[in-house]
Amino acid sequence: MVRTVSLRLNVVAAAVAVVLLMPFALLAIFVAGRWAPLRSFDLVVSDAVHVWAVNHPAVVDAMQVWSLVFSPMALRAGALILVVWLFRRHRSRAAWWVIIAMTAGGVVAALLKLVVERDRPSFLDPVARAAGYSFPSGHATNAALTCAVFLAILLPYGRGRRWLWAAAVVVTAVTGLSRIGLGVHFTSDVVAGWLLGAAVVVAMVPVLDRRSTWVRTPRAHSVAGSETGDRPDRDLARRDDLHRSAGDEGAVERLAVHDRGRRQP
Repeated sequence: MVRTVSLRLNVVAAAVAVVLLMPFALLAIFVAGRWAPLRSFDLVVSDAVHVWAVNHPAVVDAMQVWSLVFSPMALRAGALILVVWLFRRHRSRAAWWVIIAMTAGGVVAALLKLVVERDRPSFLDPVARAAGYSFPSGHATNAALTCAVFLAILLPYGRGRRWLWAAAVVVTAVTGLSRIGLGVHFTSDVVAGWLLGAAVVVAMVPVLDRRSTWVRTPRAHSVAGSETGDRPDRDLARRDDLHRSAGDEGAVERLAVHDRGRRQP
């Protein structure tokens, strides 16, 4: 049963990863090839949003604060806290999975910026400035990447799933949209970042399943936890062993009394 669930999860993860990577690959090709229709769309959206942002300085200030709070470095710090929490719970395999996923997503996004070399939007009166190339958006990539990592690790615990999904969607969406609103990224940069960040995590979910084995039956979870060092599971397995031992000793005592009764003349 557990193997069937794991196999289905792997198949679904692979299919979702392909679905995410296909539009991302098309955007990368179109941007690198300077495809005119996409460039025209990006310019029209950027110009319209910039005009709106100039007339709403308070919203611009809020977007700048949001971009700072959910910057790539801040999101990595949050992921580091998650890693420490996993190590303290003796989930070292899951902790290393988080480290690898965050590193892989960040490295791929940085390399793509150097390969594509897309310039950022430029305006005569910019409301914000940013350094480096534009495609894909680092903020959008790391927001989607970090939120997907937290979902992959915390959803199996089964607590507050709706709140986790809501927080992940809000952080990912607002972070990306704020980069468009500040005029430092085109729309395609942000969409590509969302797709890339989510695709990296989804593609690595089968590795998390196979190495951390968080898809288990309750009995398998308790036994596996005692083997991997998960303290609550180890205590549960120890209590089961004590109950079985007590039951066996009681059976032996009853058998001995029964035998003595039969041997009496």
